[in-house]
Amino acid sequence: MAGRLDGKVAVVTGGCSGIGLATVLRFAEEGAHVVVADVDDLHGKEVADGVGGLFVHCDVTDKDQVDGLFRTVKETYGSVDIAFNNAGISPPDDDSILDTDLETWRKVQDVDLTSVYLCCKAVLPYMLEQGRGSIVNTASFVAVMGAATSQISYSAAKGGVLSMSRELGVQFARDGVRVNALCPGPVNTPLLQELFASDQDRAQRRLVHVPMGRFADPVEIANAVVFLASDEASFITASTFLVDGGISGAYVTPL
Repeated sequence: MAGRLDGKVAVVTGGCSGIGLATVLRFAEEGAHVVVADVDDLHGKEVADGVGGLFVHCDVTDKDQVDGLFRTVKETYGSVDIAFNNAGISPPDDDSILDTDLETWRKVQDVDLTSVYLCCKAVLPYMLEQGRGSIVNTASFVAVMGAATSQISYSAAKGGVLSMSRELGVQFARDGVRVNALCPGPVNTPLLQELFASDQDRAQRRLVHVPMGRFADPVEIANAVVFLASDEASFITASTFLVDGGISGAYVTPL
């Protein structure tokens, strides 16, 4: 049976861990040529070699590096069919607006929002020239509802990703390019583990809101990315694609 992404060229930013790594593996399983973009040179090459793909060092906050990433992909494979713009951070010092300093605010905005702008801006000309493409941008459930544990810059950035994805999805719908915002609930990734490592009470405040009673496994989110990237989602664009264990549909009184 042919893979759902057979022969397609897929770029994954932040592809060395968490949702990005799980998606790299799932893309490869579905037959895609996978390009892993990350700042982790050691693990990036290892991950790419493991799926017969290509590793490109890329700081997603640097326009020249982002432009170079997609130019390299086009020159190497001849097309850029899928862009999963996923790289992001969620540092512990991004907290309440009363406690989060301007430096932290700007750093999170650069990595979580501006990078998505740069990646979309760089890849869209290739997709428009081809007349086809699927862009999946990682937003979050906090883009559609308030978080139980405040991360003010992260929430604001993910809201921006969601809004930008909607606008791009509408703008380019008749050009063969689909753009969707993936909105995961809490996922058991190194990012979340780091955030909650020193504060188990904070983790429990987040967990109590999830009707399924657990955090997602990265592969569960990756499966959603595969769907959005594939032709099975050919009539889906500008969507808020929630994969959140029911958290956005629940009413739970905060602790």
